[in-house]
This record gives sequence, structure tokens and C-alpha cells, in this order.
Amino acid sequence: MNNYLFTPSAVYSLPVKGSDKRFPVKRIFCVGRNYHAHAIEMGRPVDKATGKPFYFLKDCSTLVDSGSTVPYPAGSANYHFEMELVVAIGAEGFRVQEADAEKLIYGYAAGLDMTRRDLQLVAREQGRPWDLGKNFEKSAVCTEIVPIGSLGVLKAGAINLQVNGVQKQSADINQLIWNIPELLADLSLYYHLQPGDLIYTGTPEGVGAVKSGDVITGHVDRVGDVRLTIGAAE
Repeated sequence: MNNYLFTPSAVYSLPVKGSDKRFPVKRIFCVGRNYHAHAIEMGRPVDKATGKPFYFLKDCSTLVDSGSTVPYPAGSANYHFEMELVVAIGAEGFRVQEADAEKLIYGYAAGLDMTRRDLQLVAREQGRPWDLGKNFEKSAVCTEIVPIGSLGVLKAGAINLQVNGVQKQSADINQLIWNIPELLADLSLYYHLQPGDLIYTGTPEGVGAVKSGDVITGHVDRVGDVRLTIGAAE
């Protein structure tokens, strides 16, 4: 017996490479416009000298394992992929120095920040939050977590994405405007980072729409391969 009015949500988690234990997910932070070419294609160029990173969140309930099939989302006619390197946090951190950022990292994953682009752009132009465009069911796709091991802080490595075998995105994580230590130092000014937090670090240029029946595959060097099939609309 318990005192809850209804059954609490299950713990959302991801598999860990080489382990039978799972990584429990606490929060999902996403970094907006963190590759120059993508910022330009979205019509919002970034000047690192005068700007700072910005973030939006996705609920843990948006998480879906790589290899899944998800329905084409309700309310959208312009459903986009965004391929990303994901950083998994394994230790607490607040006001972290860049030099100490590695101590917070449990590992890495490859992820997709799926986006209802039409709803996001309407919200952006009206100065409203992006939740309808970004924070919706089954919109945060993620592979298993690869423990940091000897990888250290990733500074370079190919990141790419294909739709039905046709390449759409291709870049290198050394093109991140704000690299991993910079992001952890900045984000920890505003949040007490916790074990279980995921940080989607941003997407390269080449984002685009998908339709029911499409298969998305993506890759991050030394991290993994993500896969998603787009099902019929609900």
C-alpha cells in the first residue's frame, strides 16, 4: 500500500555498454544553436565573443531507446531530425571550472533531438517558449551510454546522419561553438548538475524533415550509432 493517488511514473533509464546496470535519467538539457553552420541555416547566427550558450529542457518521458519506431507526432506537418553528441553526467557539480569538467562525465551517447519544426518556429517568432516544438513525447532518442574510460573529454570526432541511407548531416564535434568543458562550466552556473543528467550538445547543419516510413541512422565516432524509424501518424 502507498499514499499515491495513482501509480508514479517508472524510472527512465538507458543501457550502459559493457554492463548489466542501467543509467537512470534525471533531466535532459539541450543546447541550442551550437554549430555555426546550423545557426546560420536557422537564421540566427551566433557570435561567441558576445553571446552565451542557451538551453531548453525535455522531460524524461520524452526519452526513447535507439532502434525504436515512433509515431509521426501530433500537431505537426514539419517533423525534423537533429543529430547530437550526448554527455551523460555521473557526479554532482555546481559552478564547475572548465579544468574540472571531466570529473562530472560518466560517459557519452549518440542522440536525436526530434523537433516539430513548424511549431518551434511559430513559437520563436512570437517570442514564446519552444515546448510544443521540442518537449513532446518520444522526441529524445538515445543510444546506450559508453563510459568515459580512456576517451576523456571528447574534442573531435565525426558526427553524421542519414535518412534512408542518404547522408543529410556531416560534421565534426570539434566544430562545437561551446565545447564540452565550456558547456558544463556554464550550465553549472545555473543548475546543480546531478548524476543522471543528460546534455544534448547541439546539432550540425543539414537538419530536415522526415515522413512516415523513413529510417534515420546516425553516428558519432567512438560513441555509437543511433537508429529511429518513423511510424504512421497517431
